Amino acid sequence: MIEIKGIRKSFGSLEVLKGIDLTISKGEVVSIVGPSGAGKTTLLQIIGTLDKPDTGSVYIDGIDVTRLSQRKLSDFRNRNIGFVFQFHQLLPEFTALENIIIPAYIAGTPKKAARQRAEELLQFMGLSDRAHHKPAELSGGEKQRVAVARALVNSPAVILADEPSGSLDSKNKAELHQLFFDLRAQYGQTFVIVTHDEGLANITDRTIHMRDGLLELSTLGSTGEGDDITDVLHTGDEQDESLESQSEAGVRA
Repeated sequence: MIEIKGIRKSFGSLEVLKGIDLTISKGEVVSIVGPSGAGKTTLLQIIGTLDKPDTGSVYIDGIDVTRLSQRKLSDFRNRNIGFVFQFHQLLPEFTALENIIIPAYIAGTPKKAARQRAEELLQFMGLSDRAHHKPAELSGGEKQRVAVARALVNSPAVILADEPSGSLDSKNKAELHQLFFDLRAQYGQTFVIVTHDEGLANITDRTIHMRDGLLELSTLGSTGEGDDITDVLHTGDEQDESLESQSEAGVRA
C-alpha cells in the first residue's frame, strides 16, 4: 500500500534521512519511534507529500507521488492522505461539523454527500450532540476526535499522525488510541503514527525504530506476531546452542 525506496533528505549540510526503505500494508497500524532528531517527522512529511526527498521514491497505492506535478500532488493529498497533528488545528470560526466537511468540499464532494459522511463520522466518534459547537466549546479530547473525523472525511488511503495524543490527559489519550483500532476494524483504515508514547507504540501492529536518519536493525524484519528480527535471530541462536549441546552429549556417550 505504501512503499518507500531509498529515501534521502538533507537540509543544507545535514543529512536527515540516509536511505530509508520501508513497506506498509493496507490496514496496518504502524508506529514510528526514536529520539528527537532521528528523522521521524521528516519521514512522515515525505510520506504525506508535504516535502520531497532529495532522492528515492514513495509509492502510495501504486502511484509514485514524488513524480506528480504540484497541482496533481495537491489533489492526490486531499483525496488520499489524512493528517492528525498534536494540536487539533481546527478552524475556530467553524463548528465541528463544518470543520469536518471542509476537506470534502475541497475534493468536490456534493454538499449532501459531504454532510452525510461528516455526520456519520461524528456519530462514530460519539460526538453527534457536539456537531454545532465551535472548537472553543469542545474539550481537548473532543477536539482531537473532530480532527480525526476531518482526516477521515474523504476516505483516504492512509492517516498520518504526528504525536496525536501528545497534548491529551491519560483518559483522553487512551480513548484516542483505542479509536485508531476501532477505525481500522470499521473502515480498514491504515495508520502511520509518529509517537514518543510507549503505551501507544506497544499496541500497534508494528513499531518502526529510527535513529540518526536510519531504520534500526530490529525494524527490518517482522514475524507478523509482534516479534522483530532480533527476537527471531536470538531464538535461532538458542536453538543452535541446544543442538550443539545435544551433539556433544551424544559424542561423549
